[in-house]
Amino acid sequence: MINLKSLQSKLNYQFEDTSILETALTHKSFSNENQNIQSNERLEFLGDAVLELVVTKYLFEKFPDRQEGYLTSLRSALVRGKNIAMVLENLDVLEYIKLSFGEQRSNGSKKSYIQANVYEAIVGSIYMDGGYEKASKFIFETVIPTLEGILEEQAHIDSKSHLQEIAQERFNLTPTYHLQKESGPDHSKQFEMGVFFFDKLIAKGNGSSKQKAEIEAAYNALQEIQKDS
Repeated sequence: MINLKSLQSKLNYQFEDTSILETALTHKSFSNENQNIQSNERLEFLGDAVLELVVTKYLFEKFPDRQEGYLTSLRSALVRGKNIAMVLENLDVLEYIKLSFGEQRSNGSKKSYIQANVYEAIVGSIYMDGGYEKASKFIFETVIPTLEGILEEQAHIDSKSHLQEIAQERFNLTPTYHLQKESGPDHSKQFEMGVFFFDKLIAKGNGSSKQKAEIEAAYNALQEIQKDS
């Protein structure tokens, strides 16, 4: 049984309808094992859009002299799966995610794409329960503060372009991206892309579009290359 009072305290938001929050925590694997229980996929779809809008508006107002390309790179870094997965971990709410027995055994709550999806679903649930301003406040308290670290680490630099430069300079090759896996219903697809140096898989990335998954894969590849340097 989920301790909703404790959970809402960690989220710093009190729900009028706590059933929406429970749905936000319900991974599709749990839903598949328990018929008639809705998964969080629809809320994730909604939360993804709300998150992008809030972050876009914030960046647009914070950097009035910056061009679209710079703002887009910052937004991508802020809403990147790894970043919002880290945000969810910091909220200390992983124990509340409802997973199937199989996902529990494979430590599903530690998988970054599941964490990112749950974060987006929580945003969607707050939006449905309290409206745009409440959802915006939650995003400002959780995701926006990560911008400082992103700027310090230059994590907003276009990962795909950066990886291509390094690959051509060091290995005289151009990275290629191939779809590894596709899951979810049409309205809430999840893609896993792999980035390859010739036939060697360097890293994988997940996202709600192939483009997002490729950016995530490139970012993860850069981390791997850094480890080996």
